[in-house]
Amino acid sequence: MENIALIESFSEFKDDKLIDRVTLMAILEDVFRNALKKKFGSDDNFDIIINPDKGDLEIWRNRIVVADGEVEDSNQEISLTAAQKIEPDFEVGEDVSEEVKLIDLGRRSILALRQNLISKIHEHDNTNIYKQFKDLEGEIYTAEVHHIRHRAIIMLDDEGNEIILPKDRQIPSDFFRKGENVRGVIESVELKGNKPSIIMSRTSPLFLEKLFESEIPEVFDGLITVKKVVRIPGEKAKVAVDSYDDRIDPVGACVGMKGSRIHGIVRELGNENIDVINYTNNVQLYITRALSPARVTSIKLNEEGKRAEVMLKPEEVSKAIGRGGHNIRLAGQLTGFEIDVFREGVEEDVELSEFSDEIDSWIIEEFSKIGLDTAKSILEQDVSDLVKRTDLEEETVNEVIRILKSEFED
Repeated sequence: MENIALIESFSEFKDDKLIDRVTLMAILEDVFRNALKKKFGSDDNFDIIINPDKGDLEIWRNRIVVADGEVEDSNQEISLTAAQKIEPDFEVGEDVSEEVKLIDLGRRSILALRQNLISKIHEHDNTNIYKQFKDLEGEIYTAEVHHIRHRAIIMLDDEGNEIILPKDRQIPSDFFRKGENVRGVIESVELKGNKPSIIMSRTSPLFLEKLFESEIPEVFDGLITVKKVVRIPGEKAKVAVDSYDDRIDPVGACVGMKGSRIHGIVRELGNENIDVINYTNNVQLYITRALSPARVTSIKLNEEGKRAEVMLKPEEVSKAIGRGGHNIRLAGQLTGFEIDVFREGVEEDVELSEFSDEIDSWIIEEFSKIGLDTAKSILEQDVSDLVKRTDLEEETVNEVIRILKSEFED
């Protein structure tokens, strides 16, 4: 019974783990074989018999009887005198099976066994958790805030699994308290050492796509397809939707009466402004819709270079560019085209790139990021507004304006 008692003492914690007795016994055998290798140099001549129903485990060592004084390997061979103490009628050349009691391994070995077993159990649990969450990658998941750190929020789900929401995967307006439930998409699952690292994201475009799937029945049922999602988390997003059923208005179905359907999604994302547009294979029409709420006069495409020259009335330009250049940037990401904005009726304008000998390329790039690619598009802006929307100093902006003005004065 001592083997049973020891095994029970080893496995007393198993009820708290997601592990069945059969799996536990398989782990036990592996652990004991490692212990036997350490103590005897090899486990090849040992039989381990497991009875999972009784929770019992027997270890038998098999040796060959040799004449007294001729034992060369004490693990593989046993002297005739020693063998006859086990069974009086043993003779040289016969096989002897002798049971090894766990207690005979010594106290230190038993403690090591227990530690090794705990390690193997955790490893087994972690592997299962890894597989479970690997299957959940890209899906919405909810967990409770357990600990708030500077660079991440540590959360626990109902099973006590740790989920990490890094700072850069949080929407800028996110503010969570301990005990609060948080929704996000499982972005990645990796094994770091033997421990699974589960990363959640609330900034991923996939999170917004899955929110559409969970909140809008037609998307969930496949009647409406989300073709593409682009986001500036917490600020603005554009979602292209399509339906193979001509009777369904995909935009209307997603937005709902007075925005009733999309309101919950907007609230979940910290009041992120979401434009829902009808997807189309007509590139010019797609770009026109992507630049909403601006009304486009005409578009000239360079499909090979993936560039689009968009003509707008002067009063529509600011709408097309949007606050901080968000609208034009997202429209470009949604359509896959680099969009250049031109003002209708303004013939004399100069591309900003023409001033590359006087203005550093990184400064030109800063203006380009907010949709300002021509001289007049910058001259029409307020200096303080340009400083806020770019990473440029006021002195730098004033110098650029001086250079551009001199071009038109000349």
